[in-house]
Amino acid sequence: MTERNYPDLFAEAGIPKEESEKRLHEAWRELISGEHRIYGETDPDTAYFTDTGNDDARTEGMSYAMMMAVQMDDKAVFDKVWRWSLRYMRHEDGPYRDYFAWSCNLDGSRRAQGPAPDGEEYYAMALFFASHRWGDGKPPLDYSAQARRILRACVHNQAETIDGKVVGGPMWDPETKLIKFVPEAGFTDPSYHLPHFYELFALWADEEDRPFWREAARNSRKYLHVACSWRTGLAPNMSGFDGHPLPVPEAQKDNPWANLGRCYFSDAYRVAINISLDRVWFGKDPWQREFADTLQSFVYEHPEASEHVLFPDGGVFAPEPIMHPLGMKASWACASLAAAGPHRLEAVRSFFRMPLRTDKRRYYDNCLYFFTLLALGGNYRIY
Repeated sequence: MTERNYPDLFAEAGIPKEESEKRLHEAWRELISGEHRIYGETDPDTAYFTDTGNDDARTEGMSYAMMMAVQMDDKAVFDKVWRWSLRYMRHEDGPYRDYFAWSCNLDGSRRAQGPAPDGEEYYAMALFFASHRWGDGKPPLDYSAQARRILRACVHNQAETIDGKVVGGPMWDPETKLIKFVPEAGFTDPSYHLPHFYELFALWADEEDRPFWREAARNSRKYLHVACSWRTGLAPNMSGFDGHPLPVPEAQKDNPWANLGRCYFSDAYRVAINISLDRVWFGKDPWQREFADTLQSFVYEHPEASEHVLFPDGGVFAPEPIMHPLGMKASWACASLAAAGPHRLEAVRSFFRMPLRTDKRRYYDNCLYFFTLLALGGNYRIY
C-alpha cells in the first residue's frame, strides 16, 4: 500500500498539536474510566461499551470500541471488548452462524438474536487493523483469521426458512453488492456504506472474495451520490438500493413517525464522517468534495438544520429538538476533511470548543465525537 497523508485540520485551524493531542487522550480516558464513561468491565477479561440511553450493549458500540481502541493503541481494551462480543453475541450455529446478536443486556443475555451489518463491518476492519498493529495471537486473538471469518459469513451465508419465515442470508445484496439494513431486508441504510473499508477488505479478505469487495466499494460510492441530496448533502436514515428514500406504506401515511426512515436522523449523521474518511484514505471520488461543500453550506447557513428534524431536501419533518445534537454537529465538522468551502476551518474550530456529552443519552453522541476527534487530528489511520 502507498504511504498516505493524514491531514491535521486542527493544526491548520490554528490549534496547537499538543492541545489537540491532549484533548484526544482526555476524551479516551473519559469514555473508558471517567465520571461519564460508557465502558464497563464484567471480569478481568471482558468488557463492553454501553448504550447509556437504552442500557444495553450493541454491536454498533462494541465494534466502535474496538476501532477506537486499535486507533489509540489500547490492546487491553480491544481484547476485553472482543472477548465479551464472542462470549455473548456471536452465533456459533444456525442461520446467523458467525454473525453477532445486535443487542444484549449488560449481563450478556440477548435482547435480540438478529445481527445489524454495521457491527460486522466494523468488527472485521478493527480486527484487521489489530492484526497489523499488534500481530496475531492464539484464538480468539488470531485477529486476521477472525476478521476473514466474519467477512466470509457476510458474503456467503444462506437464508433458511424457519416456521414459514425467512431468516438470515448474506449481509450484502448479491445483485447490487450493497449492504443491507439486516440480512433479511430488501433495503439499506446510507450510514452503513463504508467504501473505504471495502477497499481494504479487497486486499485482506479471502482471496476468492476480493473481487466482490472491490465491486462493493465502487457501488457504494455510486449509491451515495444518489442517497445524499444534491441540494443539502443530507441523507435519509434508510433507502432502497437505488438510493431513494423508502415509501411510507399506505396504512401508515397518517402516522407522522412512519416517515422517520425518510428523514435525516440519527443514523444518517454518520454519512458525512464515512465519506470524509474515504476521501482521506483513498481519494478516489471527486464528488466527495462537492458533497462536503454542499453539506456545510446548507447546515451552517440554515439555522433550522440544528434545530429540527429535517427531510434530506431540507424540509422540516418535526419541530422536536434534535436527539443527538453533538454527534450531528461533529459529523458536520468531520466533513471539513473533504471540503474546500468557506466553512471548512471554522467548522473545525467550532467542533473543538464542544465538550463531550454527559447526560444519559451520551453514548451515540460521544462515539461520533470521538471518531471526529481522531479524524480531524490526522489520527484515524489505516494499519
